[in-house]
Amino acid sequence: MELLLRYFPHLTAIQIKQFELLSDLYKDWNLKINVVSRKDIDELYLRHVLHSLGIAKVQMFHPGSRILDVGTGGGFPGIPLAILFPEVEFHLVDSIGKKIKVVDEVVSGLGLTNVITTNARVESVSGHYDFIVSRAVAQMETFVHWVKGKIAKKSQHELKNGILYLKGGDLSEELKNFPKAQIYSLHSIFEEEFFETKSVVYLPLKYKA
Repeated sequence: MELLLRYFPHLTAIQIKQFELLSDLYKDWNLKINVVSRKDIDELYLRHVLHSLGIAKVQMFHPGSRILDVGTGGGFPGIPLAILFPEVEFHLVDSIGKKIKVVDEVVSGLGLTNVITTNARVESVSGHYDFIVSRAVAQMETFVHWVKGKIAKKSQHELKNGILYLKGGDLSEELKNFPKAQIYSLHSIFEEEFFETKSVVYLPLKYKA
């Protein structure tokens, strides 16, 4: 928690309690269904929670906005972001049922009321969202194809509506067909060595009816 408070010093008492609960909830569920690697569970706040919150350092979400988390896995980045932005609606989607089961239990354990989940491929999900977030579930070209037609028409943030994607490594080849993509280095935000090669990729997308 010291790690989170260093970078997010204005958390409320409720948010601090929810973030503290995450560790016990994931450790308990990980014994039943392995959603976080054994190595990572001991560094949950660094490798999963703070990493997820890197998106918030690129764009703070406004109250009333809608965020789609594609391939959420065990609930990242969606659950940490939902704690940070209680007045924002989050829709967490994953095609693997046992992962969504864990997400549902964690959401219930935290008492989050701003999260809905769907066990399905994202192509079958309807609705329009201000931003689509994810943690490296596919190459950008594939990901853009998956989320086609899911961006809301009206932008209400500093960044135009689009994708906020947590990625690692050299992205020049992957993003060569996306000249509008912007790369935000997380190592310039978080000083821990883990973030040395980690980035948030922002790609504006146009609304398509």
